[in-house]
Amino acid sequence: MWFSFWRSRDRFSLDELRYLIDHLQKVQVVDESNKDFVIEALRSIAELITFGDQHDPTFFEFFMEKQVMGEFVRILKISTTFTISLQLLQTMSIMIQNLKSEHAIYYLFSNEHINFLITYSFDFRHEELLSYYISFLRAISGKLNENTISLLVKTQNDEVVSFPMYDEAIRFAFHEESMIRTAVRTLTLNVYHVGDESVNRYVSSHPHKDYFPNLVKFFRKQCVSLDVLVSDASKNLSLESSSNILVAVDEIEDNLYYFSDVISAGIPDIERLITDNILQLLIFPLLLPSLITEAIRETQIRPVTSLYLLCCILRIVKIKDLANCVAAAFFFPVEAFLPISGTKPNGCISGHGFTHVEKLKEMDNEDPSTMKGNSGSLNVTVPSQPSTSRIHPEVRQKDSGSQLALREALLNYVTSGNDVQVLGSLSVLATFLQTKELDESMLDALGILPQRKQHKKLLLQALVGEGLDEELLFSSKSMLMRDGVGSELDNYMQKLKVQYGLFCSTQDVAASPRVRRLQVLDALVSLLCRSSIPADTLWDGGWLLRQLLPHSEAEFNTYHLKSLKDSYKNCASCLSQEVRGVWPDLLIAVLCDEWRKCKRAIEASSPQKEPKFILFPSQKFSLEEGIPGESSVFAGERMCELVKVFVLLQQIQMFSLGRALPEQPPVYPPIDVPENSRATSSCLDPSGPKPGMEIKLVHAVPCRIAFERGKERHFCFLAIAMGTSGWLILAEELPLKQHFGIVRAAAPLAGSNPKIDDKHSRWLHLRIRPSTLPSVGAAKSGNGKVKTRALVDGRWTLAFRDEESCKSAMSMILEEINLQSNEVERRLKQLFNLERTLDSFNSSVFPSEPS
Repeated sequence: MWFSFWRSRDRFSLDELRYLIDHLQKVQVVDESNKDFVIEALRSIAELITFGDQHDPTFFEFFMEKQVMGEFVRILKISTTFTISLQLLQTMSIMIQNLKSEHAIYYLFSNEHINFLITYSFDFRHEELLSYYISFLRAISGKLNENTISLLVKTQNDEVVSFPMYDEAIRFAFHEESMIRTAVRTLTLNVYHVGDESVNRYVSSHPHKDYFPNLVKFFRKQCVSLDVLVSDASKNLSLESSSNILVAVDEIEDNLYYFSDVISAGIPDIERLITDNILQLLIFPLLLPSLITEAIRETQIRPVTSLYLLCCILRIVKIKDLANCVAAAFFFPVEAFLPISGTKPNGCISGHGFTHVEKLKEMDNEDPSTMKGNSGSLNVTVPSQPSTSRIHPEVRQKDSGSQLALREALLNYVTSGNDVQVLGSLSVLATFLQTKELDESMLDALGILPQRKQHKKLLLQALVGEGLDEELLFSSKSMLMRDGVGSELDNYMQKLKVQYGLFCSTQDVAASPRVRRLQVLDALVSLLCRSSIPADTLWDGGWLLRQLLPHSEAEFNTYHLKSLKDSYKNCASCLSQEVRGVWPDLLIAVLCDEWRKCKRAIEASSPQKEPKFILFPSQKFSLEEGIPGESSVFAGERMCELVKVFVLLQQIQMFSLGRALPEQPPVYPPIDVPENSRATSSCLDPSGPKPGMEIKLVHAVPCRIAFERGKERHFCFLAIAMGTSGWLILAEELPLKQHFGIVRAAAPLAGSNPKIDDKHSRWLHLRIRPSTLPSVGAAKSGNGKVKTRALVDGRWTLAFRDEESCKSAMSMILEEINLQSNEVERRLKQLFNLERTLDSFNSSVFPSEPS
C-alpha cells in the first residue's frame, strides 16, 4: 500500500508536504511493516519545513494548519520501535536548529506538545537514543531568549514552578559519556544567560540548587583521580602516563571554565552557591589539608596535586569572595581543616568545622546523579588538632609550641622543599599576585604586594590629605593601608570563623605586613641560593622577586645582599671551570642566548611555566638516567643549567640596584687570529672545515683509522683552534698538490679528551662530541611527554707510524685546546667580575678589553 509514496514528485513543494502529512495521519499503528515509511516521512518533513522557512512561508502555515506537532506526539505514542523515537527526536532537532522565523519557534514552543516530548519516558537503555534526546534538548535551549523561555515553563503567582527542559537535562549532568555532559552544560548555560529573574530564582532554589554541590562533588572526584595518575607517574613516568595526566588536566580545566561561564551569567545566588560549595566540599576539606599532610587517607591527595588545583581554581574561577577567602585561609593552621573524631581544639565551639573522615569517604562514594543537597544552610564541623607526625618535616615550625599557618608552610616549601614543591609554591604565590579579584590589601597581608602598587596607594593617600609626608611616601619601610590591611584580612577571617566554622590561633595573623613581606623576601633569596633546584624553577622565583622589587635595593638587608653575592660568586666559579670543560666553544653563545631568555622571563607579565608542569616528575640529568658521567651530553646539560643560574643571579643583582637590564651580557668582542697560528698556516676558512674543502697540511700528522671493520684508511690529522672554535680534522692528501689535502671528516676540538692507549703507544683515543648542544629540556617536551635523546658521543682511535708521531698529535691537540680556552676566558673575563660588570653597565659603551 505504500508503493505510491515512492512515485516521482517535486520533493521541495507544498504538494509533497501535503502528501506526507496526509499519509502520516492515516497511520494507526507503527510496526515493522510501515516503520520505514514513517521514518522517511518524518525525515522529509524536517527537510521541507526547513526549506519553506527560507523560501516559502506557506510551508509552515500548512504545518500549523494540520497541527503536525500533535501528529508527532500521536506517532510517538503508537510506535513500538525505538527507531521511530530516534527519527522523531532528530526531526525536531533539525527543525528547531534551522528555523529562523521567530513566529515558527513561538509556535513550536507555545503548546504542550514540546513539553510532552521532553518529559516522555524514552527507553534510554539504547545509548543512541539518549544522545539524540540530549541533542534535542540542547537544540531547544539554543533558541531561548527572554520571550521564548516563558513558553517552556509553568508558573504560579508569577513564580516558575516547573521547567521540564532544565529538570530533565540535569538528570544527565554526570553521565559517563563526556559528549552528553558537555551538551547538558551547554544547555544550562543557555538557560542561565537568558537573564529571566523568575527562572534564576527557580534554578537556585531547592531542590534544583542541589545541582551545584553535585557539580563540585563530581569535580572533586576528578581531582582525586588526577592525583592517582600523578602518583603513578611519579613511580614510572612514561608516554602513556603523561598523556593520561594531560587528558585529566584538560577535563579539570574544562570543568573550571564551566564554573566560570556559569558565574559570568551574573546570578548572585548561583555565585554564592558555587563559592560556598567549592570552599566547603573541595578547598577546605581536601586541598588545604593536603598541602602539608601526608596523603595516608583516601580523602587526601598529594601536595603537588593540591598546589596545582589551587592555582587552577584561582586563575579560572573569577569570584572575589572565593579568592579572598582562600587567601585568608592561608593564615589558618592546617589543623583547622583536618577531619576530626570529636575533640574540640583550641577552645572552639562545637558544631562548627568539618565532618568526620567517614563522612568525606561517604561523599566520595556518592553518585553525583543521585546526590540530594540539604535544603538548609551548608554547615561543617571543626577539626581536632592532629599529631605533628602528620605534618611534613620540611614545613614543621621550629617552635613546636605554636601552630604553623599554611602561608608559612608555603614559604617553607620555597626554602627547603624539593623542586616540585618549590615550583608549586611559587605558582600559588604568583597566582595570588595575578588574581585581580584579590584585594590589594590582602596581597599586602600575604607579603606579596608589588612595590609600585604600594607607592601608588601611598601617593593617593597623600593626595587626599591623610598626612603622609614625602619622606614616608618614598620610604622602603612604609606599608600601604596600615588600617586597611588589618581590617580587610580581619573581615575575611571573621567570615571564615562565623560562616565556615574555622578557628585561627597562629602568630602570623598579628604580624605586620612589613614582617610578612620580609618573610617572602627571605624565602625568595634563600631559594636563589639553593643549588639543588632546577634553573627554570629559579627563574620563576626571580620573576616573583622582580614583581616585588622592580627597581630597588632598599628592602634587601645586609644578609640578603651577602647571600646573593656569595651565591653569585660560587656560580661564577663553577661556570669559569666550564671554560676548560667540554663545551667552551658554545659557552658564549649559550650565555648570550640565555641572557635574553632570562631577561624576557623575569620581565614578563606572568611566570614562564604553567601550573600543570608541577604534575610531571622533573627530569634530572644523572647517572640514573643512563647517561655516563663522562658523557658530553651530560656535561652540556650541566653547563646550560649553570649558565641559567648565573645569568639570573647577575640580572637580579642589577635590577636590585636600579640598573636597566641590557639585551646582551658584557662580553669582549673577538680578536683577529694570530699570523703564526695553525689556523692561519692551514689557510682554513673562518666558517670552519667542511667535507671537500681544501686546506694546507703544514702541521698535519699522518695516521690511519678504520670507520668500518676491516677497511682502514690513511689520513693526515690536524687540530686547529680559531678564536673560540676548534676542530679535529682528517684530510686526504692531494697526490698532485704537495702539502695540500681535502677535508674528509671534522669533529669538535673541545671535549675530545685525548688519551694514548695504555697497551699500544701508537694509538690515540679521542672522544667525538656532538657539534650542537642538546637542549636541557630535551628530556621532556612542553606538554610533559618524555622524549629520547638522539645525540651521543662517538670515538676515534687513530693509529700513527710511531710513538713520537702519536705524542706529537696529542701535544698539538692540547695546545689548540689551550688556545681555544684562553680566548673564551679572555672574552668572558669581565662577565665573571661582578663589580666590573655593574660598572660597565653604568656607561653606554659596549665593553672593550682594557689595553
